[in-house]
Amino acid sequence: MKLFVSEGNPHCLKALAALEETGVQCDVQYVNHEERVVPFLSRPALPALLLPGGLHLFSSNAICRYMFEVSGPESSDLCNQWLEWEATHLQPALLQALHMAVLQGKGSEVPKVLQGPLNYLDQSLSKGITPYLTGEVVSVADIVLWAALYPVLSESSLALGECKFVMAWFDSVAGKHSCMSAAQKVLQGKGLQSIKSYMQKQPVPQNSQCRETRPCNSSPAEGDEGERVVSEEEMEAAAFTWRKGLNACSSTTDRQHPILPQEGKRNILVTSALPYVNNVPHLGNIIGCVLSADVFSRYGRLRDWNLLFICGTDEYGTATENKAREEGLTPQQICDKYHAIHSSIYKWFQIDFDFFGRTTTEKQTEIAQNIFWRLHEYGFLVEDTVEQLRCENCKRFLADRFVEGTCPHCSYPEARGDQCDKCGRLINAVELREPQCKVCRQTPVIRSSKHLFLDLPKLETQLEQWLDKSTSAGDWTPNAKQITRSWLRDGLKPRCITRDLKWGTPVPHPDFKEKVFYVWFDAPIGYLSITANYTDKWEKWWKNPDQVELYNFMAKDNVPFHSVVFPCSLLGAQDNYTLVNHLVATEYLNYEDTKFSKSRGVGVFGDMAKDTGIPSDVWRFYLLYVRPEGQDSAFSWADMALKNNSELLNNLGNFINRAGMFVTKFFEGCVPAMELQQEDKKLLALVSWELQQYIQLMDKVKIRDALKHILNISRHGNQYIQVNEPWKKIKGGDAERQRAGTVTGVSVNIACLLSVMLLPYMPTVSQTIRDQFNAPNSCINTMLQGTGTFVCVLSAGHRIGTVSPLFQKLEVDQIEALKKRFGGQQPEDEPPKKKTSAQSAASTEPVAMPASAVAEVAAVNGVDPEKAKQLTQAVAEQGEKVRALKAQKAEKAVITAEVAKLLDLKKQLALAEGKSPEPAPQKGKKK
Repeated sequence: MKLFVSEGNPHCLKALAALEETGVQCDVQYVNHEERVVPFLSRPALPALLLPGGLHLFSSNAICRYMFEVSGPESSDLCNQWLEWEATHLQPALLQALHMAVLQGKGSEVPKVLQGPLNYLDQSLSKGITPYLTGEVVSVADIVLWAALYPVLSESSLALGECKFVMAWFDSVAGKHSCMSAAQKVLQGKGLQSIKSYMQKQPVPQNSQCRETRPCNSSPAEGDEGERVVSEEEMEAAAFTWRKGLNACSSTTDRQHPILPQEGKRNILVTSALPYVNNVPHLGNIIGCVLSADVFSRYGRLRDWNLLFICGTDEYGTATENKAREEGLTPQQICDKYHAIHSSIYKWFQIDFDFFGRTTTEKQTEIAQNIFWRLHEYGFLVEDTVEQLRCENCKRFLADRFVEGTCPHCSYPEARGDQCDKCGRLINAVELREPQCKVCRQTPVIRSSKHLFLDLPKLETQLEQWLDKSTSAGDWTPNAKQITRSWLRDGLKPRCITRDLKWGTPVPHPDFKEKVFYVWFDAPIGYLSITANYTDKWEKWWKNPDQVELYNFMAKDNVPFHSVVFPCSLLGAQDNYTLVNHLVATEYLNYEDTKFSKSRGVGVFGDMAKDTGIPSDVWRFYLLYVRPEGQDSAFSWADMALKNNSELLNNLGNFINRAGMFVTKFFEGCVPAMELQQEDKKLLALVSWELQQYIQLMDKVKIRDALKHILNISRHGNQYIQVNEPWKKIKGGDAERQRAGTVTGVSVNIACLLSVMLLPYMPTVSQTIRDQFNAPNSCINTMLQGTGTFVCVLSAGHRIGTVSPLFQKLEVDQIEALKKRFGGQQPEDEPPKKKTSAQSAASTEPVAMPASAVAEVAAVNGVDPEKAKQLTQAVAEQGEKVRALKAQKAEKAVITAEVAKLLDLKKQLALAEGKSPEPAPQKGKKK
């Protein structure tokens, strides 16, 4: 027999697990997803089992059943029933769930899709008296269901909720060596990312599939078009919690500094990647590090965790020396200047650090040198000679960024000494052709220099043992795990930790006294030294791994230094250091369709956001709404206006303002009495469920996904008000007036809950809501306790304050002006020079432009047949992209942005052809 399987195909996991569990003698051949191994089928079908007589089995469940029956008795009726349920009920739901999680980045919606099948399985297991589905031993049903569920149940980021019987059974089956061995072979430890290429070749699942094939005794959420089904028990539980009120709840207390770990508390240490001092941070820097960390820190404090949030500027290294030369200042003056700029930017964005420090301190020198000597003492440092470029005119070795020359790979004439900006290849500075010193433009010479290296290969085993524990127990983002594995895959190599510079932490070894520590070694130690500048008892945080959980926030380019290099430094120091438990890395945020560039004036940088007139809370909201959690995302002015006007103004702000105005207008500013009916209890249950989802996601640092549940609650509230029409009922009889009072009272209490959930995202708006409703401070601590506690905080008779609108509309002309202002002048990030014909062709590639800009170009240039030809192709390609996104049911915001690009391209095409583009129809009412 021969079994054909492909890596990344979840169905092949079933067949391999069954093969290993039964021990059947069978050859295994790995093929690609597109291989047609069953000759009479017109499409690929894997796994496939070639039987001795030449027949093929190509159903994964049939293959598994065959293997079990070859090695033992026939499958029981109960076993066959489970196999049928898996194929007809579980698989359609799994297909949709995997499509959402892997291809659409909608991991937060997966629990809703799988709720019905998982509840059914959980209930069935809870009634059984045996450890497995059909008896005391593992059957083919256990193997098939376990393998089917493995991709989702082993992915902690999906937050599938409490199914304790399912998880106990799942863990029990996972204890079989055959299962985990098969999982490793098929998925290679890469989680959901390993099945991406397989999923891309599958047809798009229909939502109706899952709804039609759910077991009749489950009570899952309805489809996207409807609302969640709520049980009687949920309604009564929500009403019971609501009536508890705030009586037993403590009020909030101000933070007492210094914050130190406490016995019996969850002690959380949060760090944000230290920003380079000489760069003004752009929006991508802000969302990737400090803003994400700030949201999680604020949330953690609401959860009553004992939390310390530290950050600071990374001030040593070549880049600082470069900037100092450019501006005619000393490195220290540059650091002082830009540290103040960073502090000002983060203050405007309301980043609530417990301490924001810097790395140019005595504590940095003291701690870095201590770690160095311990690494030296334990034999983890080695010496080696490195060939470097030396400028005889400047009388010094040149760091990579002080050298320019011709790229040895693509012949780009202005490649840096570490990387070519054109082809992207990494470069050793001595490989450059025609190198020049950037300071004096003289040609440097190659000289040898002795340096110290961290012996990473010697620490590799220790590192891997720690990583296995940390990545399995902690909340590491998938990209963090993937990047770390890629570094380990080919084996670690010694890494240089010294540099021939003046501006840095001095190396204390007498043989290297003219050198400083390389910034990658030195900078992460800044977390420790900044904490030491905050409190003399810093070791209670940094040498206390049993009591402290460490969260690192960063963009993905910083991952290797936090997951491999810095941990190796601390492991080698052998001083009981606290190592990262949860590594949270974002993908990249782009600006419109390009990269941020200060030199070209492209994109919004931190010091510019304040001048736009848009409040910092709105900036925070939009950056968090498009936070690049699973894939790169883009800042778009049009989309920012859309989200502000639809989600903030018309959804969230509209609900909160209406609720407050009803109290003011109809009940003289006092919350009316509330008599809950079934409809109100149903709303309380829906809101409570959204709150629970929010907490589950925030606990797992799924910040963007959690935000959607806040907006869902205000949508529920708007619908509730619209259906009940309190502005009409207040004019009716006693019963109708009472009903208007209940709807109004419930609504203002939901508004109070929203103020608490919004606090990590929009702190000023959150406080404004509570001020307008005179909400007691104790509501802040109450709502987010446990799995979520939605109680009545504004009881009958409570007097509210003055209610006013929370948000303002962003007008089209305002957004167009901002888009033009931050759009830059050049379409390419290249220095001006004579281009080759290939480069000239590339530079004419069409990009979407505002209609006003298109009109200006056309007026000058007139008809352009060559450009029209290129634009025709671009329109066709963009049209295909839009159709593909719609077919994949991508998020509406993504589709809207791509449609806008398509319309812009069509306008450009019309102008290039000498036609007059028709103006886009204006939606909505005139104001």
